[in-house]
Amino acid sequence: MAHVLLVEDDPAIRGALIRGLTERGHAVDSAAAALAGLEQAVRTRPDLVVLDLGLPDLDGATMLRMLRGASRVPVIVATARDEERDIVAVLDAGADDYLVKPFGAAQLDARIRAVLRRVGGTAADGEVVVGGLRVDPRSRRAELDGTALDLTPREFDLLHYLAARADQVVSKRELLTEVWRLPYGGADKTVDVHLSWLRRKLGESAQSPRYLHAVRGVGVRISAPA
Repeated sequence: MAHVLLVEDDPAIRGALIRGLTERGHAVDSAAAALAGLEQAVRTRPDLVVLDLGLPDLDGATMLRMLRGASRVPVIVATARDEERDIVAVLDAGADDYLVKPFGAAQLDARIRAVLRRVGGTAADGEVVVGGLRVDPRSRRAELDGTALDLTPREFDLLHYLAARADQVVSKRELLTEVWRLPYGGADKTVDVHLSWLRRKLGESAQSPRYLHAVRGVGVRISAPA
């Protein structure tokens, strides 16, 4: 299943969730404080983080903002706070889902599977190979013809999303929704700019594409060179 990092300071809740998720096939690491959780998230690169907000050293929302500066790992906020303003604030800060305590491991497992299906970044997906391009979502490394690509977190997410759908045309609307988690805006050039940067790192251009092919009026697809 997935490699999950659980950041929860209550030992009874933490132990119960570790047992429940492990029984359902997940590999679970845990931390009891925000800074320890942040260090583990960056160092071990889990598939998903389950984050409590009421942590002893930093508020979980602060940790979430710090984490989003370094990683696009999916985050489910799991907390006793149930006021709408708290839910909206953490979703706006980059959380992928919000779960109000009390809840059981079965419900959390279902939320984890749903989030990972949406983001398409689980370890179970394994390495994606398109021609000489290799994209590994677990290590978040990408190589082209054996040479490592120096990608930003967003460039990696974009490349992985496209590579996992090789030979399929993906619309800009879908990329903004699934990679950026943003509503689509007709004048938004975010995708175009990132595709341009990605093309340069792949050693190609829009005029002479090898892997990234624009489909006018529809979107973009990634395909192995002929």
